[in-house]
Amino acid sequence: MKQSRHFVPSMIQNFDGSCGIVEEGDRGDGKIRINEQRWSLISSSTKRKSRRPKYSKFTQQELPACKPILTPGWVISIFVTIGIIFIPIGFASLFASERVVEIVDHYDKDCVPLRYTDDKLAFIQNSKTNKTCIRRLTVPKQMKSPVYIYYQLDHFYQNHRRYVKSRSDSQLRSKSDENTTTNCAPERNSPNGAIVPCGLIAWSLFNDTYKFSVKNKQLGVNKKDITWKSDKGNKFGSDVYPKNFQSGGLIGGAKLNSSIPLSEQEDLIVWMRTAALPTFRKLYGRIEVDLEANDVVIVTIENNYNTYSFGGNKKLVLSTASWIGGKNYLLGIAYLTVGGLCLFLAISFILLYLIKPRPLGDTSYLSWNRSASGGLIFTS
Repeated sequence: MKQSRHFVPSMIQNFDGSCGIVEEGDRGDGKIRINEQRWSLISSSTKRKSRRPKYSKFTQQELPACKPILTPGWVISIFVTIGIIFIPIGFASLFASERVVEIVDHYDKDCVPLRYTDDKLAFIQNSKTNKTCIRRLTVPKQMKSPVYIYYQLDHFYQNHRRYVKSRSDSQLRSKSDENTTTNCAPERNSPNGAIVPCGLIAWSLFNDTYKFSVKNKQLGVNKKDITWKSDKGNKFGSDVYPKNFQSGGLIGGAKLNSSIPLSEQEDLIVWMRTAALPTFRKLYGRIEVDLEANDVVIVTIENNYNTYSFGGNKKLVLSTASWIGGKNYLLGIAYLTVGGLCLFLAISFILLYLIKPRPLGDTSYLSWNRSASGGLIFTS
Protein backbone atom coordinates (compact mmCIF):
# COMPACT_ATOMS: atom_id res chain seq x y z
CA MET A 1 0.00 0.00 0.00
CA LYS A 2 1.28 3.36 -0.95
CA GLN A 3 1.74 5.91 1.74
CA SER A 4 -0.29 9.08 1.33
CA ARG A 5 1.63 12.27 1.17
CA HIS A 6 0.35 15.34 2.94
CA PHE A 7 1.61 18.76 1.87
CA VAL A 8 1.82 21.59 4.39
CA PRO A 9 2.10 25.10 2.94
CA SER A 10 4.68 27.45 4.40
CA MET A 11 6.03 30.88 3.39
CA ILE A 12 9.60 31.75 2.50
CA GLN A 13 11.22 35.02 1.50
CA ASN A 14 13.35 35.12 -1.62
CA PHE A 15 16.55 37.08 -2.08
CA ASP A 16 14.85 39.59 -4.37
CA GLY A 17 12.40 40.62 -1.67
CA SER A 18 9.40 38.62 -2.97
CA CYS A 19 7.78 35.75 -1.14
CA GLY A 20 6.67 32.30 -2.16
CA ILE A 21 4.63 29.35 -0.92
CA VAL A 22 6.39 26.06 -0.35
CA GLU A 23 4.59 22.76 0.11
CA GLU A 24 6.47 20.36 2.29
CA GLY A 25 5.62 16.69 2.16
CA ASP A 26 6.36 13.81 4.50
CA ARG A 27 9.54 11.75 4.11
CA GLY A 28 7.83 8.44 3.18
CA ASP A 29 10.17 7.63 0.26
CA GLY A 30 13.09 9.74 1.53
CA LYS A 31 12.43 12.53 -0.88
CA ILE A 32 10.60 15.81 -0.52
CA ARG A 33 8.40 16.92 -3.30
CA ILE A 34 8.19 20.67 -3.31
CA ASN A 35 5.93 22.77 -5.40
CA GLU A 36 6.88 26.40 -5.05
CA GLN A 37 4.62 29.12 -6.25
CA ARG A 38 6.18 32.59 -6.16
CA TRP A 39 3.98 35.55 -5.51
CA SER A 40 4.39 39.11 -4.34
CA LEU A 41 3.39 39.93 -0.74
CA ILE A 42 2.79 43.61 -1.38
CA SER A 43 1.91 45.13 -4.73
CA SER A 44 4.38 47.54 -6.30
CA SER A 45 2.05 50.51 -5.64
CA THR A 46 1.94 49.87 -1.91
CA LYS A 47 5.54 48.83 -1.23
CA ARG A 48 7.01 50.35 1.93
CA LYS A 49 9.47 53.12 1.11
CA SER A 50 12.89 53.06 2.70
CA ARG A 51 13.60 55.72 5.32
CA ARG A 52 17.30 55.63 4.65
CA PRO A 53 18.39 59.17 3.65
CA LYS A 54 19.96 59.73 0.30
CA TYR A 55 23.69 59.49 0.60
CA SER A 56 25.59 62.75 0.77
CA LYS A 57 28.70 63.92 2.58
CA PHE A 58 26.57 66.37 4.55
CA THR A 59 24.13 63.78 5.94
CA GLN A 60 26.96 61.35 6.67
CA GLN A 61 29.08 64.08 8.32
CA GLU A 62 31.94 63.57 5.91
CA LEU A 63 32.50 67.18 4.88
CA PRO A 64 36.06 68.51 5.14
CA ALA A 65 36.66 69.93 8.63
CA CYS A 66 39.44 71.42 10.67
CA LYS A 67 40.45 68.96 13.36
CA PRO A 68 43.36 70.54 15.20
CA ILE A 69 45.60 68.57 17.49
CA LEU A 70 46.31 70.55 20.66
CA THR A 71 49.96 69.77 21.11
CA PRO A 72 51.90 71.36 24.01
CA GLY A 73 53.46 73.81 21.57
CA TRP A 74 50.07 75.01 20.35
CA VAL A 75 48.61 75.37 23.84
CA ILE A 76 51.62 77.28 25.17
CA SER A 77 51.65 79.55 22.10
CA ILE A 78 47.95 80.41 22.51
CA PHE A 79 48.35 81.32 26.20
CA VAL A 80 51.46 83.42 25.49
CA THR A 81 49.68 85.28 22.67
CA ILE A 82 46.67 86.09 24.87
CA GLY A 83 48.96 87.31 27.65
CA ILE A 84 51.03 89.50 25.31
CA ILE A 85 47.85 91.12 23.92
CA PHE A 86 45.86 91.53 27.14
CA ILE A 87 48.55 92.89 29.48
CA PRO A 88 49.39 96.00 27.39
CA ILE A 89 45.66 96.69 26.94
CA GLY A 90 45.21 96.44 30.72
CA PHE A 91 48.02 98.90 31.43
CA ALA A 92 46.72 101.29 28.75
CA SER A 93 43.24 101.16 30.29
CA LEU A 94 44.58 101.88 33.77
CA PHE A 95 46.70 104.81 32.55
CA ALA A 96 43.71 106.25 30.65
CA SER A 97 41.50 105.89 33.70
CA GLU A 98 44.16 107.53 35.87
CA ARG A 99 44.13 110.61 33.63
CA VAL A 100 40.40 111.08 34.14
CA VAL A 101 39.70 113.81 36.70
CA GLU A 102 36.58 113.23 38.73
CA ILE A 103 34.88 115.20 41.51
CA VAL A 104 32.11 113.51 43.52
CA ASP A 105 30.00 115.50 45.97
CA HIS A 106 27.57 113.67 48.28
CA TYR A 107 25.24 116.55 48.98
CA ASP A 108 21.84 115.18 50.00
CA LYS A 109 22.49 115.09 53.76
CA ASP A 110 24.51 118.31 53.91
CA CYS A 111 21.76 120.22 52.08
CA VAL A 112 19.21 119.60 54.85
CA PRO A 113 18.88 122.39 57.47
CA LEU A 114 19.92 121.51 61.00
CA ARG A 115 16.40 121.70 62.38
CA TYR A 116 15.32 119.01 59.91
CA THR A 117 18.27 116.69 60.52
CA ASP A 118 16.10 114.15 62.33
CA ASP A 119 13.16 114.49 59.95
CA LYS A 120 14.51 114.84 56.42
CA LEU A 121 11.26 113.57 54.93
CA ALA A 122 9.32 116.47 56.42
CA PHE A 123 11.83 118.88 54.92
CA ILE A 124 11.65 117.50 51.38
CA GLN A 125 7.85 117.16 51.37
CA ASN A 126 7.21 120.69 52.67
CA SER A 127 6.76 122.98 49.67
CA LYS A 128 7.49 126.06 51.81
CA THR A 129 10.99 125.09 52.92
CA ASN A 130 13.97 126.61 51.11
CA LYS A 131 15.58 123.87 49.02
CA THR A 132 18.50 125.99 47.75
CA CYS A 133 21.92 124.71 48.75
CA ILE A 134 25.37 126.18 48.03
CA ARG A 135 28.32 123.83 47.60
CA ARG A 136 31.99 124.61 46.97
CA LEU A 137 34.05 122.13 44.97
CA THR A 138 37.83 122.43 44.52
CA VAL A 139 39.28 121.22 41.23
CA PRO A 140 42.24 118.90 42.04
CA LYS A 141 43.75 118.88 38.51
CA GLN A 142 43.12 120.67 35.27
CA MET A 143 39.86 119.49 33.72
CA LYS A 144 39.83 120.00 29.99
CA SER A 145 36.51 120.56 28.29
CA PRO A 146 34.07 119.08 27.94
CA VAL A 147 33.45 118.48 31.64
CA TYR A 148 30.55 116.09 32.02
CA ILE A 149 27.95 116.64 34.73
CA TYR A 150 26.23 113.55 36.17
CA TYR A 151 23.79 112.95 38.97
CA GLN A 152 24.19 109.67 40.82
CA LEU A 153 21.48 107.86 42.75
CA ASP A 154 22.07 105.00 45.17
CA HIS A 155 19.51 102.40 46.30
CA PHE A 156 17.10 103.41 43.54
CA TYR A 157 15.76 100.28 41.86
CA GLN A 158 14.83 101.38 38.37
CA ASN A 159 15.05 97.72 37.35
CA HIS A 160 12.00 96.72 39.40
CA ARG A 161 9.62 94.82 37.13
CA ARG A 162 6.50 96.89 37.86
CA TYR A 163 8.46 100.13 37.56
CA VAL A 164 10.03 99.14 34.21
CA LYS A 165 6.67 98.10 32.75
CA SER A 166 4.91 101.30 33.85
CA ARG A 167 5.21 103.15 30.53
CA SER A 168 3.63 103.28 27.07
CA ASP A 169 6.16 103.18 24.25
CA SER A 170 3.48 103.62 21.59
CA GLN A 171 2.19 106.76 23.34
CA LEU A 172 5.71 108.20 23.46
CA ARG A 173 6.18 107.63 19.72
CA SER A 174 2.92 108.82 18.20
CA LYS A 175 0.19 111.31 19.00
CA SER A 176 -2.43 108.92 17.61
CA ASP A 177 -1.73 106.56 20.55
CA GLU A 178 -2.23 109.26 23.17
CA ASN A 179 -4.88 107.22 24.99
CA THR A 180 -2.86 103.98 25.04
CA THR A 181 -2.15 103.83 28.77
CA THR A 182 -2.86 100.18 29.57
CA ASN A 183 0.47 99.48 31.28
CA CYS A 184 0.86 102.87 32.97
CA ALA A 185 -1.03 102.24 36.20
CA PRO A 186 -1.23 104.01 38.60
CA GLU A 187 -0.27 107.10 36.53
CA ARG A 188 -2.64 106.47 33.62
CA ASN A 189 -5.34 109.13 33.64
CA SER A 190 -6.18 112.43 35.27
CA PRO A 191 -9.60 114.07 35.65
CA ASN A 192 -8.87 115.89 32.36
CA GLY A 193 -7.95 112.80 30.36
CA ALA A 194 -4.92 110.65 29.59
CA ILE A 195 -1.54 111.58 31.06
CA VAL A 196 1.23 112.16 28.51
CA PRO A 197 3.79 110.77 29.19
CA CYS A 198 2.12 108.21 31.43
CA GLY A 199 3.62 105.73 33.89
CA LEU A 200 5.77 105.73 36.98
CA ILE A 201 9.08 106.20 35.15
CA ALA A 202 8.11 109.57 33.71
CA TRP A 203 6.25 110.54 36.91
CA SER A 204 9.44 110.05 39.00
CA LEU A 205 11.61 112.24 36.73
CA PHE A 206 14.67 113.60 38.55
CA ASN A 207 14.16 117.29 39.39
CA ASP A 208 17.26 118.52 41.24
CA THR A 209 18.91 121.42 39.38
CA TYR A 210 22.51 122.65 39.32
CA LYS A 211 24.10 126.01 38.48
CA PHE A 212 27.86 126.55 38.34
CA SER A 213 30.14 129.55 38.66
CA VAL A 214 33.91 130.08 38.91
CA LYS A 215 35.46 133.38 40.09
CA ASN A 216 32.04 135.06 40.01
CA LYS A 217 31.58 134.00 36.40
CA GLN A 218 28.56 131.90 35.53
CA LEU A 219 29.31 128.66 33.68
CA GLY A 220 26.84 127.58 31.05
CA VAL A 221 25.51 124.03 31.03
CA ASN A 222 24.91 122.53 27.60
CA LYS A 223 22.05 120.03 27.61
CA LYS A 224 22.01 119.33 23.89
CA ASP A 225 22.87 115.87 22.57
CA ILE A 226 23.05 114.21 25.97
CA THR A 227 20.81 111.34 24.82
CA TRP A 228 21.27 108.36 22.55
CA LYS A 229 20.42 109.28 18.96
CA SER A 230 18.37 106.11 18.59
CA ASP A 231 16.23 107.05 21.61
CA LYS A 232 15.67 110.60 20.42
CA GLY A 233 14.95 109.67 16.81
CA ASN A 234 12.94 106.46 17.20
CA LYS A 235 11.36 106.28 20.64
CA PHE A 236 10.03 109.80 21.22
CA GLY A 237 7.77 111.49 18.68
CA SER A 238 8.16 115.05 17.49
CA ASP A 239 4.36 115.43 17.46
CA VAL A 240 3.85 114.26 21.06
CA TYR A 241 3.52 117.00 23.70
CA PRO A 242 3.15 116.68 27.48
CA LYS A 243 -0.45 116.69 28.59
CA ASN A 244 -1.95 116.50 32.10
CA PHE A 245 1.54 115.68 33.41
CA GLN A 246 2.16 116.11 37.17
CA SER A 247 -1.31 117.62 37.52
CA GLY A 248 -2.47 115.37 40.36
CA GLY A 249 -2.24 115.87 44.09
CA LEU A 250 0.93 113.84 44.47
CA ILE A 251 3.92 115.19 42.54
CA GLY A 252 6.60 112.63 41.81
CA GLY A 253 9.36 114.69 40.20
CA ALA A 254 10.07 117.32 37.59
CA LYS A 255 7.43 118.98 35.44
CA LEU A 256 7.65 119.24 31.67
CA ASN A 257 7.14 122.18 29.34
CA SER A 258 3.91 121.44 27.50
CA SER A 259 5.00 123.55 24.50
CA ILE A 260 8.08 121.40 23.74
CA PRO A 261 7.69 117.97 22.08
CA LEU A 262 8.99 114.92 23.91
CA SER A 263 11.70 114.38 21.29
CA GLU A 264 13.30 117.67 22.43
CA GLN A 265 13.02 117.08 26.19
CA GLU A 266 16.35 115.37 26.65
CA ASP A 267 16.27 115.22 30.44
CA LEU A 268 13.17 113.03 30.15
CA ILE A 269 14.73 110.84 27.43
CA VAL A 270 17.83 110.23 29.56
CA TRP A 271 15.71 109.35 32.59
CA MET A 272 13.42 107.01 30.63
CA ARG A 273 16.36 104.72 29.77
CA THR A 274 16.13 102.72 32.99
CA ALA A 275 19.27 101.55 34.77
CA ALA A 276 20.07 97.89 35.35
CA LEU A 277 21.63 98.39 38.80
CA PRO A 278 20.40 100.22 41.93
CA THR A 279 23.41 102.58 41.82
CA PHE A 280 23.61 104.51 38.57
CA ARG A 281 24.66 107.79 36.98
CA LYS A 282 22.78 109.77 34.37
CA LEU A 283 24.11 112.61 32.26
CA TYR A 284 22.83 116.04 33.27
CA GLY A 285 24.82 118.22 30.85
CA ARG A 286 28.27 119.47 29.86
CA ILE A 287 30.48 122.39 30.86
CA GLU A 288 32.35 123.42 27.73
CA VAL A 289 35.18 125.43 29.26
CA ASP A 290 38.39 124.24 30.92
CA LEU A 291 38.59 124.20 34.71
CA GLU A 292 42.04 124.92 36.07
CA ALA A 293 43.68 123.23 39.04
CA ASN A 294 42.68 124.66 42.44
CA ASP A 295 39.72 126.53 40.96
CA VAL A 296 36.77 126.70 43.34
CA VAL A 297 33.49 125.85 41.62
CA ILE A 298 30.42 127.31 43.33
CA VAL A 299 27.44 125.00 42.80
CA THR A 300 23.91 126.21 43.49
CA ILE A 301 21.70 123.17 44.02
CA GLU A 302 17.94 123.02 44.20
CA ASN A 303 17.48 119.97 46.43
CA ASN A 304 14.01 118.89 45.29
CA TYR A 305 14.20 115.16 44.64
CA ASN A 306 12.96 112.91 47.42
CA THR A 307 15.40 110.08 48.16
CA TYR A 308 14.95 110.30 51.92
CA SER A 309 11.77 108.22 52.00
CA PHE A 310 13.58 105.06 50.82
CA GLY A 311 17.06 105.69 52.23
CA GLY A 312 18.63 106.64 48.90
CA ASN A 313 21.62 108.89 48.27
CA LYS A 314 22.24 111.69 45.78
CA LYS A 315 25.61 112.71 44.43
CA LEU A 316 26.84 115.31 41.98
CA VAL A 317 29.67 114.15 39.72
CA LEU A 318 31.95 116.29 37.54
CA SER A 319 34.18 114.24 35.28
CA THR A 320 36.35 114.36 32.19
CA ALA A 321 36.54 111.43 29.77
CA SER A 322 39.18 109.34 28.02
CA TRP A 323 39.13 106.88 25.12
CA ILE A 324 37.54 104.27 27.42
CA GLY A 325 34.98 106.70 28.88
CA GLY A 326 34.96 107.80 32.50
CA LYS A 327 37.07 106.62 35.42
CA ASN A 328 36.94 102.83 35.38
CA TYR A 329 39.70 100.76 36.97
CA LEU A 330 37.77 97.50 36.69
CA LEU A 331 38.36 97.14 32.93
CA GLY A 332 42.14 97.49 33.23
CA ILE A 333 42.29 95.13 36.22
CA ALA A 334 40.25 92.53 34.30
CA TYR A 335 42.60 92.64 31.31
CA LEU A 336 45.68 92.40 33.53
CA THR A 337 44.19 89.49 35.48
CA VAL A 338 43.34 87.46 32.37
CA GLY A 339 46.67 88.26 30.70
CA GLY A 340 48.69 87.45 33.81
CA LEU A 341 46.80 84.19 34.33
CA CYS A 342 47.50 83.12 30.73
CA LEU A 343 51.22 83.85 31.08
CA PHE A 344 51.31 81.94 34.36
CA LEU A 345 49.66 78.91 32.72
CA ALA A 346 52.05 79.11 29.75
CA ILE A 347 55.10 79.12 32.04
CA SER A 348 53.61 76.27 34.10
CA PHE A 349 53.04 74.13 31.00
CA ILE A 350 56.58 74.83 29.75
CA LEU A 351 58.08 73.68 33.06
CA LEU A 352 55.81 70.65 33.18
CA TYR A 353 56.75 69.70 29.62
CA LEU A 354 60.47 70.05 30.36
CA ILE A 355 60.43 68.28 33.73
CA LYS A 356 57.97 65.48 32.93
CA PRO A 357 57.34 65.28 29.19
CA ARG A 358 54.71 63.00 27.71
CA PRO A 359 55.13 61.69 24.15
CA LEU A 360 52.36 62.63 21.77
CA GLY A 361 50.36 59.76 20.29
CA ASP A 362 50.75 58.75 16.64
CA THR A 363 48.23 60.91 14.77
CA SER A 364 48.22 58.53 11.82
CA TYR A 365 45.87 56.29 13.79
CA LEU A 366 43.18 58.98 13.89
CA SER A 367 40.15 58.05 11.85
CA TRP A 368 40.24 61.10 9.58
CA ASN A 369 43.87 60.33 8.72
CA ARG A 370 43.15 56.66 7.95
CA SER A 371 40.02 57.07 5.87
CA ALA A 372 39.50 59.48 3.00
CA SER A 373 35.78 59.55 3.71
CA GLY A 374 36.25 60.51 7.34
CA GLY A 375 34.76 57.29 8.71
CA LEU A 376 36.31 54.72 11.01
CA ILE A 377 38.18 51.71 9.61
CA PHE A 378 37.99 48.51 11.62
CA THR A 379 40.68 45.87 11.25
CA SER A 380 40.70 42.36 12.60
